[in-house]
Amino acid sequence: MPENLSERKETWKTIFLFLAIVILLTSPFHYAIVNLYPSRIYVGAIMWCPAIAAFITLKIKGRKISSLNWNWGNWKYIRWSYFIPALYGIVTYILIWIFGLGSLTNSEEITNWGKDLGLFGIGTLNPTAITIIAITLLGTVEVIRASATTLGEEIGWRGFFIYELRKVLSFTSVSIFSGFIWAAWHWPLLVYYSNNMLLEFITFFIVIISMSFIMTYYAFKSKSLWPAVIFHAVSNVYIQKIMPELTIKNEGTEYWLGENGIMFAIVTCVFGIYFWRKAIKEKL
Repeated sequence: MPENLSERKETWKTIFLFLAIVILLTSPFHYAIVNLYPSRIYVGAIMWCPAIAAFITLKIKGRKISSLNWNWGNWKYIRWSYFIPALYGIVTYILIWIFGLGSLTNSEEITNWGKDLGLFGIGTLNPTAITIIAITLLGTVEVIRASATTLGEEIGWRGFFIYELRKVLSFTSVSIFSGFIWAAWHWPLLVYYSNNMLLEFITFFIVIISMSFIMTYYAFKSKSLWPAVIFHAVSNVYIQKIMPELTIKNEGTEYWLGENGIMFAIVTCVFGIYFWRKAIKEKL
């Protein structure tokens, strides 16, 4: 961290400049989501605003875009950044099934899932085959596709923002501060899509701040932004597109399911605490 007070002030100016540009760039799309038809185009555009804000901030500060951590780093962090979000997504829904908050899907729902994914017309597939092919395709091709948009977020948040914060804050403070900002930045999506706004705001902030601890850990350990890109994409795919399709909702338990569900908040919080303790132990 900078010991010179003027250096610390300059770092905070850079941080708030970046955040101001993020707000300026995303506000029109936030307005469009809340007040117009919520097209995925707006969401995709929003997800690239942090990257553009980082590029503009670097330009203003006379720093090169190449100064960001574009290298892949150690591949083990890439592998773990795939495995961890897949694991917490699976654990979340196993607990949902065990506690009767949702039921493991049936053959009819799997068949419908296969139709939605266009898996028919290539021969007769049984539900088991559909499930295996669907998970394989979503876990690879869809993760790659999702990475094209999560890259935009992660260039900004984990490629630039957390490294500026690290100049003036501890690992714990970086994770909390960046996680809170990251969660708050999503507020229009929560306002538009929430069924129980207060509950989902609480669970969402728990999830995002918990994820922030994990992603900050892997970003700092790898000195690369790519683990965060993979982590974010895999988390979205498993918790939005794979595990919900394997689950039938039970009446009265809807607030326990999904990415804003109570169970996901509990599970990610446990994972976040583990990585927080791990980072402290390793003096990260």
